[in-house]
Amino acid sequence: MAFHEGNNKFTKSVYHAVQGIMETVKVERNIKIHMIITALVIIAGFLFKINLVEWLSIVICIGLVIGMELLNTSIEHTVDLACQKEYHQLAKKAKDASAGAVLVVATMSVVIGMIIFIPKIWKLIFIN
Repeated sequence: MAFHEGNNKFTKSVYHAVQGIMETVKVERNIKIHMIITALVIIAGFLFKINLVEWLSIVICIGLVIGMELLNTSIEHTVDLACQKEYHQLAKKAKDASAGAVLVVATMSVVIGMIIFIPKIWKLIFIN
């Protein structure tokens, strides 16, 4: 019986996690931008027939950026709730730091994407 109860709790946890992702995608502009870029990168990956290591790198980057954006949104909502939407310098610092974390991961992902795709684009333009 305990296994079933644990499984039910796990199912509920997954359900709530998916709800959190869907709500964030529905209301947050930046994660929508990340999702569009994700779709374009996946399409480019198929078009350029990237190899397994390149796919792994892309998947890790996508997961990090989307995960960090979700965490950033969570921090922003928590800070807003704690401050009752009033301005506090420490709240600003917390929100800026979490946004900075997203920027660091997104920038790293862009660099990795450039390392993977620029040589393929270069080859397509200048060798064909």
